[in-house]
Amino acid sequence: MSTADRSGESRTWCPSGKADAPESVVLGVRSGQDGEVVYLADPVPARDVLPVVPKDVEPTRVLRFASHCVSNCLHRRGNDCGLVERVAATPADERRSVPRCHLRPHCKWWVQVGVDGCRRCPALATTVVEGDDLGALVADPGTTREQLDAWIAEAGAGAPAR
Repeated sequence: MSTADRSGESRTWCPSGKADAPESVVLGVRSGQDGEVVYLADPVPARDVLPVVPKDVEPTRVLRFASHCVSNCLHRRGNDCGLVERVAATPADERRSVPRCHLRPHCKWWVQVGVDGCRRCPALATTVVEGDDLGALVADPGTTREQLDAWIAEAGAGAPAR
């Protein structure tokens, strides 16, 4: 995975990136009953994997992709990522170990919020599943921190740990 663009500048990567970006790599595979991401030891170019995903399966339902963090992203707020801010505001299981991840040295989430983003990253889905109200709130760029806090407070102990 190259982290430099043509100008030689170092790039940060988004761990919830687009599958069809030219530089996109598979970060991990969603597996198990809980659908958490199992991270690959080494990046695999998305262009090598996408052709083997069955046509009737949305690639983001089974894979997590990483691509360059871009300035025109819906989640971008100045130089920061609003998505990881919302992710970091969700309840986390502090006992959860931080996964091994080849992206970390160049990850926007790691740079911005550190281990708080890494602890929650495996539980996140790029495609929000029907009925996952918290996931939908986190994914919506229009969600404010106050709205997220209110939902979490209302859900109380019933909110899933991420």
